[in-house]
Amino acid sequence: MNTKPILHRDDPEAEPLVGNIKVTRDDWLNLAMDVLISDGVEQVKVMNLAERMAVSRSSFYWYFKSRQDLLDALLAKWQATNTAALIAQAEAPARTITAAVCNVHRCVVNTDLFDTALDFAVRDWARREGKVRRMLDQSDARRLAALRAMFARFGYEELESETRARVLYYMQIGYDLAQLNEPQDIRLSLVPQYLFVFTGVEPLPEEVEEFAAYASSFWEEEDQT
Repeated sequence: MNTKPILHRDDPEAEPLVGNIKVTRDDWLNLAMDVLISDGVEQVKVMNLAERMAVSRSSFYWYFKSRQDLLDALLAKWQATNTAALIAQAEAPARTITAAVCNVHRCVVNTDLFDTALDFAVRDWARREGKVRRMLDQSDARRLAALRAMFARFGYEELESETRARVLYYMQIGYDLAQLNEPQDIRLSLVPQYLFVFTGVEPLPEEVEEFAAYASSFWEEEDQT
């Protein structure tokens, strides 16, 4: 009788779950992400994850070579979501600079684009590990470069583009880190003023309305869950 498992490390998702294999690579990765966010990288341990999913830790090795392999996968996912999304939003087509900033701010309200809690978890991780610190520095540089290019695209001079990109980026990081628990209606009411401060340009009413509708749709989904 052939007892060789169907699943294999190099492409585990290409085959269905069979036999004693009860979880997928994404299951391991998603739970590891949750633990990273809630408890920190020190708690992202194979045995800990296996116990939470009520599976043998041996199944972990169908998908990852080691704990470090899993940690590298977490960092790759962070880069492929948060950093890539912010850059994509900065590069998205827009008629005006205020509309472009609204595109970027979609990352603030849509966790599918940008997971703020994950970003904070990686920043905390970076305080403990030089490799992660270097990756974070590179990511911040790429994000700022995209924002700088966004302002330059609308005619801002080089130094002003750099300064406004920094104000926009660092303000948002600090805003989220402060965890103000600000009422949503208050936050939305300040959007026109924020846009003016970030750009020096008065936003069009329809731009503010479109962003408010976008933000409200995501906040309503959160309230229902």
